[in-house]
Amino acid sequence: MPADKGWDAFADDQLGLMDHLGIREFFYMGYCIGGCFAGKLLQRAPDRIVAAVFHQSVGHRPEDPDVMMRHSRDNWLPDFRARRPEVPIDTIEKYFHSLWRAQPDFLYSVSREFINNCRTPILVLPDDTPQTSIDVASLAPNAEITVFPWREPEELRQRIINKVRNFLKAQIPMRAAAQ
Repeated sequence: MPADKGWDAFADDQLGLMDHLGIREFFYMGYCIGGCFAGKLLQRAPDRIVAAVFHQSVGHRPEDPDVMMRHSRDNWLPDFRARRPEVPIDTIEKYFHSLWRAQPDFLYSVSREFINNCRTPILVLPDDTPQTSIDVASLAPNAEITVFPWREPEELRQRIINKVRNFLKAQIPMRAAAQ
C-alpha cells in the first residue's frame, strides 16, 4: 500500500475485491472511517456505486484536529507494530499523514467540491459529532439525512433500519429489479 495515498489504496483494494467477485455495480455502506472510504469510492468509481450510506462518518474536527492521529497511534499502531516490526515508523507516520492530515477539511478522503457535485444517492446517519454528516447531507445534491439519536428507543432504531433498507431498495437499477 502506498504510504502517501492511503485512501486511494483502500479504494483500489475494495474495487479489486468487487472485480474478483465479478460484481460490477454495488451499494456501499460505511461506518466511521467507512464514510471516508465511501467518498473515495464515489470519486474513483462513480459508475459502479449505485448508492451509499454514510453511517456515523468521521471527518476533520477543527476543535480537535489530531483526534484521528491520536486514535490511530493509541488503538491501531501497537498491534500493527507487534505484527509488523519491520515497517519503519517514518512509513507509518507518512501513512497516517496521508489519511488524516493531507486533506484536513471535511471528509479526509475527498473535498467538499467533490461531494457537492456527486450525483450518487447518499443516505446519512449522523452520530454524536454530527458536523461531517450534516456537511455531507447539505452538500450532496441527492442526499438524505436521518435523525439523531436513532439507536434508542428500539422502535426508532427499527424505523431507521427500515429507512436504510427502503433507501437501498429504491436505488436498485431498473434492469436489476426486472431480473
